[in-house]
Amino acid sequence: MSTPGHMRIPESDWKTFKRVRLLALERFSQRVLDDCQRICCDESLSAHERYKALYALLEGRDREMSAAFDDFRRSTAGLCLKLMRGQGIVTDEEMLEFSPEVQRAVDLD
Repeated sequence: MSTPGHMRIPESDWKTFKRVRLLALERFSQRVLDDCQRICCDESLSAHERYKALYALLEGRDREMSAAFDDFRRSTAGLCLKLMRGQGIVTDEEMLEFSPEVQRAVDLD
């Protein structure tokens, strides 16, 4: 199997990926919302400082989300899964649901 960004994962792993992707997206979104709430509630900052911090956070997280979730194809699933793992939004238990080949390709490094 080739590098995660160029592998075409088997059908069984694709089905697992589609389910795990939704779980990871929910975790990612909740993490962003939690970070937003911390910024919004930080009264040590002015309203404008909170606004700027919130804007910067969302801008950065949007890039991360796009990289990991927007290119939804079997041929890019390995790379997306690797990015999700790097963000800590796919668990070890979920990785065990993938074939050993996908596990090895994604967790290399």
